[in-house]
Amino acid sequence: MTFDTNVLKINAGDIAGWPILKIDYPTRPASIAALLPPGISPSAEANVHLSIYCYPVPDEPEFGIVVTVDADYAGEKGLYTLGYGIDQESAIFISRDMNGQPKFPCEVEYYRLGGRVRARCIHQGYTFLEFDGNQAGAAPLPESQVETEWWIKVSRAVGGVEKAYDFPPHVVRVHSAYQPVYRETLDGELRLLDSPWDPIAKLLPMEGEASAYLSTAQPTARDITLEGPLNPDGFWPFVDTIGGSRWPGTQGGPQR
Repeated sequence: MTFDTNVLKINAGDIAGWPILKIDYPTRPASIAALLPPGISPSAEANVHLSIYCYPVPDEPEFGIVVTVDADYAGEKGLYTLGYGIDQESAIFISRDMNGQPKFPCEVEYYRLGGRVRARCIHQGYTFLEFDGNQAGAAPLPESQVETEWWIKVSRAVGGVEKAYDFPPHVVRVHSAYQPVYRETLDGELRLLDSPWDPIAKLLPMEGEASAYLSTAQPTARDITLEGPLNPDGFWPFVDTIGGSRWPGTQGGPQR
């Protein structure tokens, strides 16, 4: 299959229109289940989905990585978002406070040179992910793409009272629709590296081959809605997080 290269043409040096590097791999169902708070359920499949991007937010480049896993809520299939690692501090707090979007500061290197694609993600001085790949040909385009993410909006009580909240945990449903315009498969290697801040290698180990592709899609719809509450006592072990992602944490952050 071929794709229309006109849809990818941008002005020289423009930050808009970069394709997203999409990487998927299978992991252990029990590994995903251990990271889901009560009320969010494992799906029939157990995959980790990584999206590495450069996108203008609002008018300057934001490099980021999104880590999601297959998960269901109230019988609806979707993706539970563990974290958005981004290099823009200004977008972290408003996104988390308003919608529960789990953003945290992260240094992301992502580029394409000819047929080669490379990416590296660093948090608190630790490189936790590397990808090195090469173009392998056009991929079939689906007619449309629909995606549902689950975020958690929550606010602990002022003063840090044990198991107390100013706003108890609620699920946020993010429903998005896209029109794919370009996909290209990649042959490459995904390396997950040990990190106390982003323990993806330890907590979501690869149980099979990773697949990777470049993707460009035009957004056609996006709705962010507040859904039902989660059990506040059951959620308490998940409220202490690393870097604002949704990884398990300890008071004061991980020990170096």
